[in-house]
Amino acid sequence: MESVQAIKQRFGIIGNEPKLNRAIEKAIQVAATDISVLVTGESGVGKESVPKIIHQLSHRKHGKYIAVNCGAIPEGTIDSELFGHEKGAFTGATSTRSGYFEVADGGTIFLDEVGELPLTTQVRLLRVLENGEFIKVGSSKVQKTDVRIVAATNVNMFEAIKKEKFREDLYYRLSTVEINLPPLRERKDDIHLLFRKFASDFALKYKMPTIKLTDDAIILLLKYRWNGNIRQLRNVAEQISVLEHNRTISASALQNYLPNTGSNLPAVINHSKSESDFSSEREILYKVLFDMKNDLNDLKKLTMELMKNGSSTEVQKDNEHLIQKIYGDEDNPNYKAATIEDLEVLSIPEHSEVNDVQPKDVEDKYHFAEEIEEEETLSLQDKELELIKKSLERHDGKRKLAAAELGISERTLYRKIKQYDL
Repeated sequence: MESVQAIKQRFGIIGNEPKLNRAIEKAIQVAATDISVLVTGESGVGKESVPKIIHQLSHRKHGKYIAVNCGAIPEGTIDSELFGHEKGAFTGATSTRSGYFEVADGGTIFLDEVGELPLTTQVRLLRVLENGEFIKVGSSKVQKTDVRIVAATNVNMFEAIKKEKFREDLYYRLSTVEINLPPLRERKDDIHLLFRKFASDFALKYKMPTIKLTDDAIILLLKYRWNGNIRQLRNVAEQISVLEHNRTISASALQNYLPNTGSNLPAVINHSKSESDFSSEREILYKVLFDMKNDLNDLKKLTMELMKNGSSTEVQKDNEHLIQKIYGDEDNPNYKAATIEDLEVLSIPEHSEVNDVQPKDVEDKYHFAEEIEEEETLSLQDKELELIKKSLERHDGKRKLAAAELGISERTLYRKIKQYDL
């Protein structure tokens, strides 16, 4: 078995970070087996090196090695690319085509960005992993293949599973062994080594003197976050090699090539509710409040009728000022009703009758105000539920029409239906 140092020299891997060495050790150990491997890590950390190591150290090294970028193949053609298709299977299929799993029989397939696979393709891939069987697009014949699958992703797989974008059973089949590569910001001692290697390579490529960093530039290089990892570091080294006339690079010169990404700031949290959700909920809340206002107006009219027509003249006379204060002159265009704070207790004689209904004794001067306030504190949730029920009944349960009437999105309506268990 080759040593970690020998493997790094053979595959051009630079760095001595313990986490990097551990990842290479795991790749060496699993290479002799046929178990599936999932390589994880941020974009640009060099995940493509691990499957090459595994293939070259395995008994399949003389077989084909095919690397497939799953995120770069359109969803409509990825099944055909991976599993092949029969002639006439779809428009444009003028001949039978062998897919990667058929071509790589006896070898290794590297599925880069496997987290981008469509769910239908994930089902087909799971079958290959379980029993080595697949079916071409447009065929009914089951074919067998013997391939080693190594996958890689920069996606948080548990989040993808939670959002139902990735099958949980497929994840556990792929990640029999998981190898994680650390980001460049966790490999501080390796950053300058990598930069010098890239600078030397580009000097040779473009036939010009090698660039060198001053001490303050090296400090800046090590402090930078490198969100794009090794890929970003390589690009910066290439830009400086081509564009800078002075081959000694100071910190100020280096800073011009480092985007200001707010490296030390906390990450912005992605809130689950979008602006459209808030807008839709605000609209339905306005509708509920509008209906509540109508209800309160009806209550005021009813109370007015009771006072004017159902009660004694004595009640009206004693409360004439309060009636005018609460209801104003409804025929007057400048009419304005009083607020809750303006309310006073109705002075109702002890033996008066209002439509033969005897009110309770008034305990304090805020009793009547509390009753009206109670009417105003109707549950917004109950009103919202009532509106949704009425709209669904009116449109025979058709959510699209009901959502349009309520002024909310169909997705928001569906969420409300689940919330209220309708």
